Amino acid sequence: MNLWLVVLGAAAGSYLLRVSFVALFGRMEEVPPRVERTLALVPPAVLAALVVPELLLQGGALAVSLDNHRLLAGALAAVVAWRTEDMLATVAVGMGALYALSLVP
Repeated sequence: MNLWLVVLGAAAGSYLLRVSFVALFGRMEEVPPRVERTLALVPPAVLAALVVPELLLQGGALAVSLDNHRLLAGALAAVVAWRTEDMLATVAVGMGALYALSLVP
């Protein structure tokens, strides 16, 4: 029962947060430039928050070494993303590098 209350509370909170932005920006003629610049930074911040722990942590501990195959593949994928700005190439190179590194004994 408590789990369902938590799920319902989280759903209601998420809904109210989203509706508040729609209602707030619906009353304004245009979004202030400072808010627009800040909102543009949200997707990269969320992506970094999702990806960086997967690259840097192994078994809950910080793993910054050449033995961390995910970190090496992620670094290579970051270079490909920076140079090509192609999502498919980035994913393909990152996954290929991770697979190739997993074959190394």
